[in-house]
Amino acid sequence: QIPKDPTQRWLRELAAMSQQLQQVHPNVLAKILKQRTLYQNEEIVVIDKPYGLPVHGGPGIKNCIADVLPILAKMLENMKAEPLHLCHRLDKETTGVMVLARSKEAAEKIRLLFKTRQVEKIYWAIVLGDPDPVEGVVEIPIVEKEVKSHQSHYKMTLAPRYRVCAEDGRVVKARGDRHAERAVTRYRRLAATSACSLLQLQPITGVKHQIRVHLAYGLGCPILGDHKYSHWSKLAPQKLPELTLRRLKLEQSKARHLPLHLHAHRLCLPLGQPLDFVCKLPPFFQKTLRKLELDIPKD
Repeated sequence: QIPKDPTQRWLRELAAMSQQLQQVHPNVLAKILKQRTLYQNEEIVVIDKPYGLPVHGGPGIKNCIADVLPILAKMLENMKAEPLHLCHRLDKETTGVMVLARSKEAAEKIRLLFKTRQVEKIYWAIVLGDPDPVEGVVEIPIVEKEVKSHQSHYKMTLAPRYRVCAEDGRVVKARGDRHAERAVTRYRRLAATSACSLLQLQPITGVKHQIRVHLAYGLGCPILGDHKYSHWSKLAPQKLPELTLRRLKLEQSKARHLPLHLHAHRLCLPLGQPLDFVCKLPPFFQKTLRKLELDIPKD
């Protein structure tokens, strides 16, 4: 049944798009990725990753990018092409610039560039609220923890090395979690209205779900559509401000259908000469910006 309300119809279409990517034949998926190729040379292939497509397989996942790399390589070159290799990962719901390597050697070289923080990555995200200050650096270690609730689950969370002393309000050093990984994210507000902000983000480190955790728990500004990191102790749809719901023409009961608004906008790869790739925002992200009346930056 097709909903009459245009917002609900749009959200239903996005959910259907994600399901369709799981149901298509691997050859069709490879063809979709071929059409989304931004750049290729003898070492790399750069694609614009679609929304809702996982990079790796797992329980309940029929199609993922990793599985169709041999088919994609043949489509891009010839029947004898070596399979492409993954160099980094993006979350299933994240869109944007993704680099694949044509050989094992190239993949190792690029992975090392990522590991040694020589790759500049710029993301854009729509978040709830307004970060204070509007520009800065979040540097708080991150660790994976089990959330014990009626529905126990695992989440990445902050593991700060400092705490506020209850007696006198002084900041004192806390014992660090030995499993925690160093995590650093630069952020800058580009626009703000409708109880939301558009942020530019530069993760300096590459910890799992780093941007999502730093924004939600570090700045108190979860990403729009991030239902996992909008609460700590429960798995529940994100609670949206009244003004945001009005602008999106959405009821809170339908908020669970909102997609994650996180986009890998730009990537600079120092391979000999610096290679700079920019990926324009997906239509659903642009549509949300328009509805919220957030000004789209011109770069």
